[in-house]
Amino acid sequence: MITQMFNPKNASRKNARKFMAGVKSSVVFNLIKLSTSKIPLKKCLRNLVVARIKHKMFEKIKSTYFESEYIARVVGQFVINIVNQLMKNCDRGFISKKYVEKSWEIFMKNMLESDTSEKSAVKKKYIEKYNVAPPGFFTISPTQKCNLRCIGCYAESQAQTMASLPYWVVEKAIREMRDICDSTFVVVSGGEPFVWNEAGKDIISIAETFQNMFFLVFTNGLLLYGDRLERMAETGNITPAISVEGFEKETDDRRGKGVFKQILENIEHLKKIGIPFGISVTATKKNINSLLEDKFYEYWFDEVGATYMWMFHLMPIGRAKDTMDLVLSPEERVNLLKEWEHIMFDKGYFVGDFWNAGAGSRGCMAYAREGGYFHIDWNGNIMPCVFIPYYKDNIIELYQNDKTIVDALMSDFFTRGRSWQEEYGYLKDPSGNFFAPCSIRDNYKCFREKILSDDIKPENENAKIALHDPEYFEKMAEFGEKIRKLTKPLWDERHKKSKEK
Repeated sequence: MITQMFNPKNASRKNARKFMAGVKSSVVFNLIKLSTSKIPLKKCLRNLVVARIKHKMFEKIKSTYFESEYIARVVGQFVINIVNQLMKNCDRGFISKKYVEKSWEIFMKNMLESDTSEKSAVKKKYIEKYNVAPPGFFTISPTQKCNLRCIGCYAESQAQTMASLPYWVVEKAIREMRDICDSTFVVVSGGEPFVWNEAGKDIISIAETFQNMFFLVFTNGLLLYGDRLERMAETGNITPAISVEGFEKETDDRRGKGVFKQILENIEHLKKIGIPFGISVTATKKNINSLLEDKFYEYWFDEVGATYMWMFHLMPIGRAKDTMDLVLSPEERVNLLKEWEHIMFDKGYFVGDFWNAGAGSRGCMAYAREGGYFHIDWNGNIMPCVFIPYYKDNIIELYQNDKTIVDALMSDFFTRGRSWQEEYGYLKDPSGNFFAPCSIRDNYKCFREKILSDDIKPENENAKIALHDPEYFEKMAEFGEKIRKLTKPLWDERHKKSKEK
């Protein structure tokens, strides 16, 4: 496998460019498809695939967004790592041919064939009408119901919680994202998404309806068995991201005894039927030691067979407001940043740390910015991010008044958020610190002063209390100040080296 550091300078060599320009994307696809057959894919062919993608990614990055070589390296490495892991798991028989073809059509083909200077007709129309590019995707949480009650859950979920969205609302929101924003990717969260069922229709029914879109579903993994897997395998456009806390002890401590073993059992069902899966982990003081060791990532990627991993840091939202002692300290987060760079560049694993990997997304992704996202919760409230529990608009109310999802995205709340992002540097050579990218976690004082306003409503009681709690404000502001101070020298060093090269 090719897991070495992505080096965009190599991709700019004249001879390599000339050669790779002649390698058509259809050829690359056929090479990738060999991974799902019984024909061994020789290393030289695999090298050709990765080199082609590496070249196209660098051209896209270099011509569109960045002067920072570090940012280009991070973005490029993400792509190389996911391609390598897909191929590896295809070779191991963990991913079916149908999933390879679906992921190709929706993601990889666009990456290799499209010129970033050419906007689709849908995106052009959006830009002309709203004077801003559309978001790349959104997260929708169709239900707050859950079959677990995890400590520190941002969704405050439990089995007794009843809030859920009607099926027609979820379907219409996804259709608008596709037709108005040209989005082909949807993230589904919760609650537990596989608990959601409205009049016999569930989240798999949604995926069956939108065959030209791909769905990443965050799940506790306990319902991944039986006919549900057969339907997922048939539609071929759903991948579950299964939540764990580390190994067995950490997972069962937060999620309940026996959960870890059940997850592993259901993962075996996924691999047998050929559904690619990922791992989702929440970093806390209780599992930080595991997350700082290579063996954690080696276990989930090499032994268990995950294709990707998403990492979140416990946020003091929902019940977590009462568990501030579980939140990572700024020093622990910096240590995790260094481990993340090692895991990405040296080990070659795809690990998306939503805070430390800010360079990969050009900073904060919230507020429906260009290529970014937003969140719709189980009540229909439209929020900038799953970790920003405040809203102005509600999707059900918008539809009742013959409006669209975009009316919320153009609100002054979202607009102020995008203005802050621009000041922070996401559209240009970054002036901000992308190791402290989060508007609410890393820049809370600024969030309260520049983005939030009196007409913005809290999602729940804890979010309301936070607005009037001086201690909460002090702790959040103090964390932001310290994390910016600790990470600025690291960011400046990497950014400075990029400019000097």
